[in-house]
Amino acid sequence: MTSTVKVNTLTVATGCTMTLGESGKTIALASGASQTGFGRTGTVDWQTSSIKTATFTAVNGEGYFCNTAGGAFTCNLPAGAAGSIVSIQDYNNTFDTHALTVLPNGSEKINGGAGAIALTTEGQGLTLVYVDATVGWRAIEEQSYATAGSTFIAATGGTITTSGNDKIHTFTGPGTFTVTCSGPGSLGVDYLVVAGGGGGGGSKPGYHSGGGGGAGGFRESVPSPAAWTASPIAAPGNARPVSVQAYPITVGGGGPGGTGGPGPSNTNGTVGNTSTFSDISSAGGGYGGLSNAATSPPGGNGGSGGGGGGSNPGSPNIGGTGNTPPVSPAQGFDGGYGSTPTAGVGGGGGGALGAGVDGTPGYGKAGGPGGTTHISGSPVVYAIGGASGTQPGVTPTTPVNSGTGGQSGGDCASNGAAGGSGIVILRYKFQN
Repeated sequence: MTSTVKVNTLTVATGCTMTLGESGKTIALASGASQTGFGRTGTVDWQTSSIKTATFTAVNGEGYFCNTAGGAFTCNLPAGAAGSIVSIQDYNNTFDTHALTVLPNGSEKINGGAGAIALTTEGQGLTLVYVDATVGWRAIEEQSYATAGSTFIAATGGTITTSGNDKIHTFTGPGTFTVTCSGPGSLGVDYLVVAGGGGGGGSKPGYHSGGGGGAGGFRESVPSPAAWTASPIAAPGNARPVSVQAYPITVGGGGPGGTGGPGPSNTNGTVGNTSTFSDISSAGGGYGGLSNAATSPPGGNGGSGGGGGGSNPGSPNIGGTGNTPPVSPAQGFDGGYGSTPTAGVGGGGGGALGAGVDGTPGYGKAGGPGGTTHISGSPVVYAIGGASGTQPGVTPTTPVNSGTGGQSGGDCASNGAAGGSGIVILRYKFQN
């Protein structure tokens, strides 16, 4: 049985307590009735059933979601009375495209100044309370959180570009890939990690040429089925899972070239430096071997091996071993042999897709081919092996040696060139 009691006026003696209703029950005001004396709690009643898309006049005690996607408009504040409160919120992150103007009533002020204010920040929200005629409406709370909820990855770091539904982060130097949303439904982060190339070997005056530096290790993943054209050695479906945290990025620099000079003063090149992302590590390219009168050392091991240096007759000067340390798919190939006839020519450095060319008398020998990938949004070749130097007395040529990789060995009596720097490119889906 439900009982209804109507009370017109109820007076309670000073110092007494009156309890209305029972625990767990609701006290309702009759239709058309109003309350006084209970006060507000500093909050507003949000008008979720009436999203504002055009100029309107706010009501004390209400909050409004304002959608300016169709163009800028104005929120007219009500006449101020002490304690009046109004809240405004960017409905769907469009205030930066089309501003919302907040206009006080008549000559009333906002934050002590006459005139309107404009909300122009994506995701901005504002709560205003009317204080008095001196200050007018005072902003007591303001925020601009605009990050949307998503099942995709969101991240910062490096140079960010967009290709279709993918974000691409490119690092040409050390940095941090910071994941702000790990995307519970995401496919992970695909990668291209290329290490620094090895330096070319130095050469002895009048005799021989140094070996070319090996390309830095080349490691790549691609979605399965492929969402872009990757290199032939990309690992399908090997995107790395990520969580909300910072991932340090290492981009390896190229190794310095060897020095040219007489006798023992000429030197090998230097191994390139490692590049890393997450648990993916690419080894620096192996150094190019120096040239010498009798025998020359082999090229250095690395992501791709360096070419062996040229020398006079003797045992062939083998190229360095690529894919060192071993990974699958292989991150690079071996360097070429240095030739041993008088005034021998060094071998080319190994590349991402093939070995360096063995040295034979004459021109410098090309390094191994690099890998072409569209992970950056356009086709680019990375990790080409460095060319060896040219035999003394032969007009030098410039074999194809661009891209990120090892660099040339020295021509007669010259220094080897430094290896190219590495690169890290990360790509992931951020929308459908």
